[in-house]
Amino acid sequence: MPRESGNQAAKNRQGSNGIGGVRMEQLEKLREIVNNSDNIVFFGGAGVSTESGIPDFRSVDGLYNQKYDYPPETILSHTFFRRKPEEFFRFYQDKMLCLGARPNAAHLKLAQWEKQGKLKAVITQNIDGLHQAAGSEKVLELHGSVLRNYCEGCGKFFGAEYMQEAKGVPRCDACGGSIKPDVVLYEEGLDGGTLREAINYIRNADVLIVGGTSLVVYPAAGLIDYYRGGKLVLVNKTPTARDGAADLVVQGSIGEIFGAL
Repeated sequence: MPRESGNQAAKNRQGSNGIGGVRMEQLEKLREIVNNSDNIVFFGGAGVSTESGIPDFRSVDGLYNQKYDYPPETILSHTFFRRKPEEFFRFYQDKMLCLGARPNAAHLKLAQWEKQGKLKAVITQNIDGLHQAAGSEKVLELHGSVLRNYCEGCGKFFGAEYMQEAKGVPRCDACGGSIKPDVVLYEEGLDGGTLREAINYIRNADVLIVGGTSLVVYPAAGLIDYYRGGKLVLVNKTPTARDGAADLVVQGSIGEIFGAL
């Protein structure tokens, strides 16, 4: 599969006569790629949802730069969940639920492409459920969802609203058991079935669009190694280690870029 040289990728990132500093030629090239395919897979990360007001970990305004007694990756670990549930759920309610967030232009465009028969699946590292809220149906959530929470005693389901309104550590209203969010914490493995399905979609896609992810969190970031199709597109606000392997690199706001297509 032909790829841009590093110099060509750099050239394709330059220019400011389009949307948000993105050249019109880049938008036209991306539009052409989308228009000419009916087998697109989108693989996205935190940058897709930051434009809906949900903080990510690693950006300038992200959670790593806010003041907590522990770094987010410690709080969001399986060990911390077991040992310090009060502090875990305080952080979870304050920073992870984000129930007022609404889908942005990127979520809506992806749902539109799916309805048009162009997009086969959304593979997301996000846990906010915004893709489904926008209307996407085939969504593979690698890291789970805050919208699903289950009692560890009897298995009863609880929605995000119940978790948000709980005082202290949420407890099952049926058996009194502890409730665990259906999200993949640090020290926990990804769901094997979801991972295999994601690999299958990526392996069979003609176009893979990767957006809003720094491609540093593994094993999720390694999924693009399974891609064998003809067009790899990276859309992100900052460079990634995979830019040189892409057919098109578009740097900027994914909501503005997708909204302009």
